[in-house]
Amino acid sequence: MKSTTASQAAADLAGADAERKEPRPDGRGPRRGIRRQLPTSPWLFAAPGLAIVGIFILYPFLSTLNNAFTDKRTLIEGDYVGFANFQELWHDEMFWIGLRNSTLYVLGVVPALVVLPLLLALLVQKHIPGITFFRSAFYTPVVASIVVVGLIWVWMLDERGLVNALLEAVGVGKAGFLSDQWLLLLSAMTVTVWKGLGYYMIIYLAALANVPRELHEAAAVDGAGAVRRFFSVTVPAVRSTMVLVAALSSVAAFKVFSEVYLMAGPTGGPAGEDTTLVMLVQRVGTGLTGRVGYASAISVVVFVVTVALMLLVLRADRKEDA
Repeated sequence: MKSTTASQAAADLAGADAERKEPRPDGRGPRRGIRRQLPTSPWLFAAPGLAIVGIFILYPFLSTLNNAFTDKRTLIEGDYVGFANFQELWHDEMFWIGLRNSTLYVLGVVPALVVLPLLLALLVQKHIPGITFFRSAFYTPVVASIVVVGLIWVWMLDERGLVNALLEAVGVGKAGFLSDQWLLLLSAMTVTVWKGLGYYMIIYLAALANVPRELHEAAAVDGAGAVRRFFSVTVPAVRSTMVLVAALSSVAAFKVFSEVYLMAGPTGGPAGEDTTLVMLVQRVGTGLTGRVGYASAISVVVFVVTVALMLLVLRADRKEDA
């Protein structure tokens, strides 16, 4: 039986080899055998990317989720405490201050980053001499270091800075941009909007390039002016892009850290009234006595809220489609 099986296998191999060496009908040489792809081949190509995602995203996320239910500290392995950290959040005044400031940041920044970059993209969309310079100038803040940008704005908004000097020159008087609770938060929002204009402008430029020119021409023939064409042609054509910008800017605004930290300082402004949730995570969870478990619980709340923001934006978009 074994010899018969071996003989049959050898015959099959010989037949396959002969088929590979059989000349083609057009006389261009012997045929090549078909190589079968291994089932694991796609996974081999995806393995490096999956490894990076697992090490730098999935593992830290699961570790943070686990730490949120412990009393772990920087140098002390904690014990499981259940929902004690989340119960403490409910009674933590600084947590509610951070949640308030992060929510106000979203409400103040997102509408501006949805509308202003679109208007800016419409201005730089036209092909006129020198428009490349303006496109580059508007995009420069995006590639600039946030630390450098923050320091520049701090110098400009300082009590002895350029902005207050101009206000004094026109007789308005100095303003406490970096000392007043609400002015400081508004100043940080201004920096965020100014730095993000160029980034979202590029996204809108790509969307506007796909808007058929015939739609604008037809609207112009019907007597629609520039404003009417903007609301009846441009906005509907880029609505999906506006939803994308709203989702991206909402998540970024709720997780704001650098702008407020640089302008308000590590304490979060006067009496810590300008502290955001991410700043609170940094303050509570770092240092030799950092409460890693409590900071992880705040991080979980930030994650849940950001996911909820994205779902709300997508739900609003679906309602408009319906």
